[in-house]
Amino acid sequence: MFKVLVSDPISDLGISLLVEAADISVDKKTGLTEDELVAIIGEYDALLVRSQTRVTERIMTAGKQLKVIGRAGVGVDNIDLDAATRRGIIVINAPDGNTITTCEHTFAMMMALARHIPQAYLKTVGGVWDRKSFVGVELRNKVLGVLGMGRIGSEVAARAKAFGMTVYGYDPFLTEERAEKLGVRLATVEDVIRDADFITVHTPLTPETRHMIGKEQFAKAKKGLRIVNCARGGIIDEKALIEAIDAGIVAGAAFDVFEEEPPAPDHPFLSHPKVIVTPHLGASTVEAQENVAIDVSEQLLHILRGEPFKNAVNMPPVPGDVLAKLEPYFALGKKLGSFASQIADGPVKEISVSYAGDLANVDTAPLTRHVVQGVLSHHLGSDVVNVVNAMHLAKTRGVNIVVSTTQASKGFTNLVSVSLRTDKEERIVAGALLNGYGPRITQIDKFPVDVEPQGHLLLISHHDKPGIIGRVGTLLGSNDVNIATMQVGRKVIGGAAIMVLGVDKGVPKEVLSQVASLPDLNNAKQIQLF
Repeated sequence: MFKVLVSDPISDLGISLLVEAADISVDKKTGLTEDELVAIIGEYDALLVRSQTRVTERIMTAGKQLKVIGRAGVGVDNIDLDAATRRGIIVINAPDGNTITTCEHTFAMMMALARHIPQAYLKTVGGVWDRKSFVGVELRNKVLGVLGMGRIGSEVAARAKAFGMTVYGYDPFLTEERAEKLGVRLATVEDVIRDADFITVHTPLTPETRHMIGKEQFAKAKKGLRIVNCARGGIIDEKALIEAIDAGIVAGAAFDVFEEEPPAPDHPFLSHPKVIVTPHLGASTVEAQENVAIDVSEQLLHILRGEPFKNAVNMPPVPGDVLAKLEPYFALGKKLGSFASQIADGPVKEISVSYAGDLANVDTAPLTRHVVQGVLSHHLGSDVVNVVNAMHLAKTRGVNIVVSTTQASKGFTNLVSVSLRTDKEERIVAGALLNGYGPRITQIDKFPVDVEPQGHLLLISHHDKPGIIGRVGTLLGSNDVNIATMQVGRKVIGGAAIMVLGVDKGVPKEVLSQVASLPDLNNAKQIQLF
């Protein structure tokens, strides 16, 4: 008999799977202090929480039998993940439970925006019958740009089609085949900005997506654009948005999220007549609250019974002998994946990982998860992707994973090679652990290099001609960008070549564009590895 403690208010329907299971005993004890939890947690195999209970290392230390902690929701900020991982406790959440409710809230905001519903309501209940001031627009025959075609974005796209809208879809992992299956037009961010009548964002907040729509994008936007954000604050530059509305470029905006929550009382969104706001209600429905509890309860059952499970947010236990061999390569694998993802153009269709040398003799599945995590987290965010759910997320996005091994060491004790195939190209990055030097990138495409995968890097593709390195250095120096390290790679004199520069700080986009436009340069890409 397994014992489960529910320490936060969760509906009986949400935990009915646990209550009705013959091999599970459930206790609901809410409002407990840390001391009270510590006193009783030792007899339980699982702990189910929402956001009120803070699951500290002290609680987990006292939970000698604790195998799993379930969070009925998405965020796990109230759980010490590092402590859970160290103690072999699996932490799971419910990322799918709020898909429909967030999708529907997005449409509610879009309809309210199109028809000025909040503004008209306030004026009407205030005693003013004003039909002329609130002439809206139809959704039918309008172009909706969906930035982020994951679970929620795909649901929004499906509903938009029912409204007679033409849907443009952008996602780093959206292929032509999947776009066709979803019935959307595969587009770039630039396509969406240029053509969309409505834009809704459904991406995680990452360095790549922060302010992905800002002053530069609004300057190119279709006049009369309406924009909705029910995803994450910070994806859209709030200051630039207000300026675009006041300039007559954007007709209105509807936001459920803010860069800082709650927003300051003087935030311009709160008083602007063309902006609709709600207090982060995307997941706030009765059904969503029950669905996340049901999802987590189901996974708790699987884990306690030793069955396959999903949605874990920390690393599951790995046999000690395997961990000892693989752990030194985890950081390298993740950085190789991230590096490859940052240099590859187009949606990723296949991730191929090859292990050469002694690694061919061990189960490399845990290391492969780190590689895939590195590839996906660049676009989806490190708070979304982890080593447990990386393979599942890749599968849901139609990304094929291929793993191969060979005893041939290619000059290294062990060599890890990562190849990304997109609908445009294939890029290869390989690396190894060098004695006394740590992780190193040893190959980029066909070029041998020796690069420390750390910090801010610039990868520049060029023709092997005298003076190019000097011109690049001069341009960066004149823009206050200091070069810390440099590696060059070429196959033949005067042919194709690359240089990899380590710089002290991030290079502004306009400076990167200037570098790429230098004579005899093919392109320049910035890579960030931390």
